[in-house]
Amino acid sequence: MEILIVILLVILIGLALFLLGKSGKQKNSEINVTERLGNFETTLVKELGNFKYEFKESINKDFEALKLQIENRLILINEKVNTRIDENFEKTNKTFTNIVERLSKIDEAQKKIDSLSTEIVSLQSVLTDKKTRGIFGEVNLNYILSSIFGDQNSRIYELQYKLPNGFIVDSILHAPEPLGNLCIDSKFPLENYEKMTNRDLPKEERDMATKLFKIDVKKHIDAIFSKYIIPGVTADQAILFLPAEAIFAEINAYHEDLLKYAFEKKVWITSPTTLMSTLTTIAMIMKNMERDKYAKLIQVELNKLAIEFSRYRERWDKLSKSIDTVGKEVKDLHNTSEKISKKFEAINKVELKEAHEEKQLETIG
Repeated sequence: MEILIVILLVILIGLALFLLGKSGKQKNSEINVTERLGNFETTLVKELGNFKYEFKESINKDFEALKLQIENRLILINEKVNTRIDENFEKTNKTFTNIVERLSKIDEAQKKIDSLSTEIVSLQSVLTDKKTRGIFGEVNLNYILSSIFGDQNSRIYELQYKLPNGFIVDSILHAPEPLGNLCIDSKFPLENYEKMTNRDLPKEERDMATKLFKIDVKKHIDAIFSKYIIPGVTADQAILFLPAEAIFAEINAYHEDLLKYAFEKKVWITSPTTLMSTLTTIAMIMKNMERDKYAKLIQVELNKLAIEFSRYRERWDKLSKSIDTVGKEVKDLHNTSEKISKKFEAINKVELKEAHEEKQLETIG
């Protein structure tokens, strides 16, 4: 600001010198010019002072307004930042709470897994006994049958069924022909299977276990073939039920010779899943056959009803014709009665006329 004032003073002094040089010839007016310059300088200094004061006041006002605006903006920014911080804190708190809940659930699941592993170990210890393995297979078989056909549905299946040859099969399915009575027996070759699949054992021991496992399965197939397939009594095929999916998968994946042997003996090897699918299919077939049987009965009854309705229609036609004949005769009889009535009226009119004429004659006479 001070630099601007100095520049203006230099310009004004230069201008004054120029005017003095131009009017040098007029020496008498030097005093007047000096006075004017003095007055001009005084006025200029005063105006510059006023300008400086006003400019300073204007800058102060603008600065105060800008300061107030900046403070308001900072307040708004601070409020938004606080709001965002609160929201993020709330979200973080919820996330942390969810994490804690999930960790607690994971702890519970871990405890359940630990207890389940203990139960599995105890189950394995139970299944080491052949008798308990047999009971386990029978219970699974009973559960599958009851799930598909209902509890104690002796019309469709029976448990521990005694055959005419004296042997008792775990279950027999009373299916319609051509399937017939289908025997289902549970077998559980577990011991050699566990040795065969145990990678911690030496290869020679596992190979020996594999041979023994195949011998066990073939023995079960032979037992079912010889005991539970009776010509004229049961179906010409039977089902071997393995209550363990792992053993069934092992046979299907790596022991094709066992499947071929079972096919030759007409003994079908199943697991819980495949047996359920097979029995579900049989149940659907039985329902369709039952439905077809009732459909035939309904068809027979409809045919009988059609015959009766035909008779009813013939008799109704005869009755309708009789009714039409009677109606026509009634109409003819009605016409005849009307004619007779008219004749009676005519006769009555004639008699009345004659009686009136006779009376008139008597009066004249």
